[in-house]
Amino acid sequence: MAEPIPFSEALRERTRGVHQESEGAVFMQDLMSGKGSRDDYIALLAQHYFIYEALEEAAVGMADDPVAALFISPKLTRLPAIETDLEFLLGADWRDRIAPLPSTMRYTARIREVGAGWPGGFIAHHYTRYLGDLSGGQIIRTLLQRQYGFDTNGVGFYLFADIAKPKLFKDTYRSQLDAVQWTEEERDRVIGEVGLAFRFNTELFDDLATAKAAA
Repeated sequence: MAEPIPFSEALRERTRGVHQESEGAVFMQDLMSGKGSRDDYIALLAQHYFIYEALEEAAVGMADDPVAALFISPKLTRLPAIETDLEFLLGADWRDRIAPLPSTMRYTARIREVGAGWPGGFIAHHYTRYLGDLSGGQIIRTLLQRQYGFDTNGVGFYLFADIAKPKLFKDTYRSQLDAVQWTEEERDRVIGEVGLAFRFNTELFDDLATAKAAA
């Protein structure tokens, strides 16, 4: 009888399609290929501010949950870096110059909903964002630095100063996912929520493209 595949592998395989769809969004493809602009990156980062504000507020609320707490680490906290980046990119009045798009409002509402009482749902969004930042996010940072002349100012969001070995951190995170004693039904729910998180990202990229076209 074949060994059951680890949950982290099942999670990755079963969300591969929606993940690729999100990565293939025109807005992100343009940003990565040099067709996008510095302003496009700033627009994306501004939406990240609202997303990480919701996610890191939820992390505070989940800190006492025995399962969620395994995944929460101050090493991952992104909000201060995003605030510093936005001040560098937009100026001291940056808070007055940004607003959440409709997709971001739906995304953050869902994060707050699951963060209020469903550890598996919170972990699904936590996994989607932070492991993405430690993976493809590092490629994005390099491309942004090359295209727009950033050093570290402006791309601090992608710099994890307290994580010396991202691969080791991600491997440990996935091992923790594999070790959680969730039922098959709960694992299915978590995988479904990760898929939803990727769809929220795709909707955000579509909203950013629409806003850019309108401008």
